[in-house]
Amino acid sequence: MSRRNPRRSELVLCLAAVAIVVVAAVAMASATGGGLGSLRWSLVVFAGLALLAHLAVRVFAPQADPVLLPCVVLLNGLGLVLIDRLDRAAAALAASQGDPVPSSDAARQLIWTAAGIALFALILVLVKNHAQPAKYAYTCGLVGLVALLMPAVLPSSISEVNGGKSWIRFHGFSIQPGEFAKVLLLIFTAGFLVANRDLFSTAGKKMLWFTVPRLRDLGPLLLVTFVSVIVLVYEKNLGFSLLVFGTVLAMVYIATQRASWLVIGIGMFAVGAVIAYNLFAHVRVRVQVWEDPFASYYTNGFQIAQGLFGLGTGGLWGAGLGGGRPQEVPFANTDFIISTIGEELGLFGLTAVIVLFTIITLRGFSAAMTTRDSFGKLLGGGLAFSIGWQLFVVVGGVTKLIPLTGLTTPFMSYGGSSLLANYVIIALLIRISHDARSAPAPAPPPVAPIAEAMTEHIARPPS
Repeated sequence: MSRRNPRRSELVLCLAAVAIVVVAAVAMASATGGGLGSLRWSLVVFAGLALLAHLAVRVFAPQADPVLLPCVVLLNGLGLVLIDRLDRAAAALAASQGDPVPSSDAARQLIWTAAGIALFALILVLVKNHAQPAKYAYTCGLVGLVALLMPAVLPSSISEVNGGKSWIRFHGFSIQPGEFAKVLLLIFTAGFLVANRDLFSTAGKKMLWFTVPRLRDLGPLLLVTFVSVIVLVYEKNLGFSLLVFGTVLAMVYIATQRASWLVIGIGMFAVGAVIAYNLFAHVRVRVQVWEDPFASYYTNGFQIAQGLFGLGTGGLWGAGLGGGRPQEVPFANTDFIISTIGEELGLFGLTAVIVLFTIITLRGFSAAMTTRDSFGKLLGGGLAFSIGWQLFVVVGGVTKLIPLTGLTTPFMSYGGSSLLANYVIIALLIRISHDARSAPAPAPPPVAPIAEAMTEHIARPPS
């Protein structure tokens, strides 16, 4: 990539990403036999949105990493194609049963994509320097905490969807405030750790090979643990508990580089999870389904079992876009879009998607490590880790590596709140990358003139 003109490289990669999405859409439409139809215009709109996102980066962050945005464009576009494929399956099923054809989720996802890219551009315009959010770190923390806990205290008629209390629903409109709380809490954590970095790094008692922090220094981590367990218990949202707690713990480790924080944090979360398992039935159900989904195949284990069947059906190469039956998995366009990818694109296709997320995560870490201030390093590291960690939690749940969490795959799953929040994360990473790349190189230390240099007389030793 050219360091002199990274935007040219970004434009070429964005065009390549759009081309791959178009090829995927044509292959899917050909396999389903319905033709492109309205998807043709959706592809045109999506290409225009990708170009607008590129222009926003070109104008407001011209030195940013040229790889981040193309990876996001490709993931977002493939998600649109897969959601449209599931829409066609739902329409065919409704027609065969004489039911009305359901509305298109792909069309709504395209609208959310437009809103996400608009928010992406707005963040680039408003956040002129990546250190700017540090001024509002504590405000972000308070707002994020309120947003995260709000669904827990609202009536179930407003906040509960599919058994989980993590939404706020109005007339025909719903939002998941926890998605935005995630970003706000990361800004707060970065600001707090920068302000107290020395305290976290040096204070404590030496025990064996660990430095154990003082009890009063554990306050922030205790608060995050408490909030995570509250979300797990009252909102029935295991995924968000893992996401928020894991990301904050990673940021603490990045700030202190002390393994004791990792051990203590994981231990605290494990104790809280064990207590929740013994006190609350829905937590036990999640664990029991994870242990053996086929024992309750016709009830609680049906979703994960069908997802595993889909992944097995896909094999290495997949059934081809439009050639599988991913619609047999409940919520195949949201929680289980990874299963849809595995069935139709196979292990190789799923691996390619994971590689794209890995590139985003690594390039985000690279931008964070390149910037010279501590806040940028922590915020960038936390944002990049959150994307990689969320993908791990999602794939781990679908493949039965860990209990099913209910998280969605960033940029690919259907859902407006997740898409908007993740575009904010990418905008902040691009801002951090631009600032790191455009910062002037540190000046070399001044060299004293030869006349002022210190001299020393060395005598020849006697022979």
